[in-house]
Amino acid sequence: MREIVLFRQNLFRVSEVFITQQAQALRRHVPLYTGRLRYGAGPSGARALLLRDLWRHMAWPRIAAQMLTRDSAPYLRLLAGHAPALVHAHFGVDGVYALPLARRLGVPLVTTFHGFDVTLSTARYLASPAWMNYPLHRRALARQGQLFLCNSGFLRDRALALGFPADRTRVHYIGVDCTLVRPRDPGEETPTILHVARLVEFKGTEYLLRAFARLAPRHGTARLVIIGDGPLRSRLEALARALDIGTRVSFLGAQPHPVVMDWMRRAAMLVLPSILTASGRVEGLGMVLLEAAATGVPVIGSRVGGIPEGIAEGRSGLITPPRDVDALAAAIGTLLADPALRATMGGQARAFVTRQFDLRRQTEILEGYYDDLVRANRSRQDAAKVAIAGAASSL
Repeated sequence: MREIVLFRQNLFRVSEVFITQQAQALRRHVPLYTGRLRYGAGPSGARALLLRDLWRHMAWPRIAAQMLTRDSAPYLRLLAGHAPALVHAHFGVDGVYALPLARRLGVPLVTTFHGFDVTLSTARYLASPAWMNYPLHRRALARQGQLFLCNSGFLRDRALALGFPADRTRVHYIGVDCTLVRPRDPGEETPTILHVARLVEFKGTEYLLRAFARLAPRHGTARLVIIGDGPLRSRLEALARALDIGTRVSFLGAQPHPVVMDWMRRAAMLVLPSILTASGRVEGLGMVLLEAAATGVPVIGSRVGGIPEGIAEGRSGLITPPRDVDALAAAIGTLLADPALRATMGGQARAFVTRQFDLRRQTEILEGYYDDLVRANRSRQDAAKVAIAGAASSL
């Protein structure tokens, strides 16, 4: 069992369970979760190495300095006594910070792109102290990183447009654990329209509220449940009241993953009406679509970003134009009115995800990439030792 550094500056966010799900599915590698801060408990028994724990006194000034300099020395202190075989950074921003560490360790660097890291405008990165190093060092990452994994074909196209090398940039879906997420029993379904998302502009929650307001009078038992939090929550709650649907919309805030999956089993459908924003923010794929499909729940998504890759259109769900309230209301109404169609689509959704996005199969592919990189790195190191020995003997 090789150790690997699983690098994410802000670890264990409730909205990023896909990172730990992939890492915990590894069979031949043990993740050392490494970063700056902890935002959750993390998987049971997982080893987390954090700058916040290293620096008990004057932590924030030290963290700010490391953020600016990308100095790898603090992470090397955290990893003392470990000999990781490679570093795997999640998000391109984190890849830029992990690059000096991988160089010092003499191991390959894998970076996974998830969305904003290849879609946002440069101005947005430069406006954030946590992100400003990314556009400044992105070319170095593209030159020196050994492998770039994209969570959709859409994201790969965007990464190539930014200059990442085609021969080292691949589509690799993280996937869903189809052995853990079991298809729900038809009797579990309730007339619930489920929306799971951060309450930010690009998730398109406003358009879902407007579409539901048009449907509500004709579907008296239907309810809209929104799981997630974010800066737009108060504005969206006010909009629901203004549309006279406040009593039929539940804003539950951020919830633990098991709670989300419990609501998933009760949903008649899951809706993700994402949009492309002026800043370039757009959905990279939409992991929640895959979780709903694995549960046997039909889905509705927008034709933007990587969303169409996660829906077998007309079979596992429906796709509508972004920002089109009429089309979205029609799609939701079609599924609400036809239980047989929901059941058929739910079954096909499960089959589609099992075939294309099974986490265990995808993780086997990932570990194959790891093995190839480690083998190649060892060969380079052995060749360098031979060359050094040869040069020394000729003196």
